[in-house]
Amino acid sequence: MKTFTFTKNLFLAAMIGTVLALSVTGCSDDKEEQKPASTAVHNPFDHSHDAVVTDVQKHTFEHQFADQCVDRELKSSVNKEYDKKRLEDACMCIATFLMKDLTADEAEKFITEHKNTQSLVIKYESAAYHCLQEKAQTKGPQLFGRKP
Repeated sequence: MKTFTFTKNLFLAAMIGTVLALSVTGCSDDKEEQKPASTAVHNPFDHSHDAVVTDVQKHTFEHQFADQCVDRELKSSVNKEYDKKRLEDACMCIATFLMKDLTADEAEKFITEHKNTQSLVIKYESAAYHCLQEKAQTKGPQLFGRKP
């Protein structure tokens, strides 16, 4: 008979719990929940696009970045005249690619302070990979009339 009392007590506890759960969830306030005024804290890791980058800033960034890229690459070049045209195309592609996702902070630091932010460096590497892989690869030598 112990099992019977255990089952009876368990059933009673389950019923009381169900009644309490339903009564607590049924109670609610008719008042609207008042939210406190938004106190947005500046997060330095949040790179949202709230600040708008103007077209003039984008255009200035694009040309300054392309010129800086060409100058940097020509320093180590042997044939500067030949490499300049090739580098101008590649650097303009990179600058255009960067300009699409340019934030106001990055534009300001690059144009006014002449500094490259870490996020701009990371984007540069991605853009360089994208632009340099875009070009068609030259055909290799064909040995014995076979295509590779």
